[in-house]
Amino acid sequence: MIEKPEYKINEFEGPLDLLLHLIEKNKFNIFDIPIADITEQYLDYVARMEEENLDVMSEFLVMAGTLLSIKAKMLLPKHEEEEEEEDPRSELVRRLLEYKMYKYASYELKDMELDAFKNYYKAPTIPDEVKNFKEEIDPAEVIGDTTLAQLNAIFNEVMKRTVDRVDPIRSKFGTIEKEEVNIEDKMLEIRASIKGLKGINFRTLLETGRSKQSIIVTFLAILELMKVGHIVIKQDGLFGDIIIDSLEMD
Repeated sequence: MIEKPEYKINEFEGPLDLLLHLIEKNKFNIFDIPIADITEQYLDYVARMEEENLDVMSEFLVMAGTLLSIKAKMLLPKHEEEEEEEDPRSELVRRLLEYKMYKYASYELKDMELDAFKNYYKAPTIPDEVKNFKEEIDPAEVIGDTTLAQLNAIFNEVMKRTVDRVDPIRSKFGTIEKEEVNIEDKMLEIRASIKGLKGINFRTLLETGRSKQSIIVTFLAILELMKVGHIVIKQDGLFGDIIIDSLEMD
């Protein structure tokens, strides 16, 4: 006579784990569990289990009682008015699906953990000249109380006026020649314009551009001069004009 193998409870993480094992082993439909077959197999497993921990064993016995109760309810004859009654297995199916979801999610997390052990990270090696780099000019010093948003608003306004001045009909006549504008040349031009003066209006400086491209290059040149510390932006009062002043000595 072939002896049946004995099982230990710690082979399964709980009664739901054992039930899920039996369902997958027999390829049962989890939404239509053959309760009689699954109960018989479950009780057979529990009967052959060896475990000294009564608290753990009690969990498996409680599930055995639940399966027997479901089996008994399904064997009872149904009356016509009770045909819409909920399937006695529905709560068990819900618990099994929830357990299965968390079980396989734990497998994914375990795989991610194992993959993480294969990753090696290099210690940061930032060169000293990069680590200790400091801006030569503090932007707050050259901008003062003026914000870049205010400068951008004026820039957009001047650009709009430039577009509005273009005759939509006449502008299509003749040949349009590309205007070559260089930021470096524009920076030199601005520095020469404001050197020795008490300041020049930001809006006025932008409006000297004859085209959209010229205005854009002028605006970029002003920002670059601010960045390298050749000019400073000032504003007289909350809604006063924005003035560009030179930081270069005569």
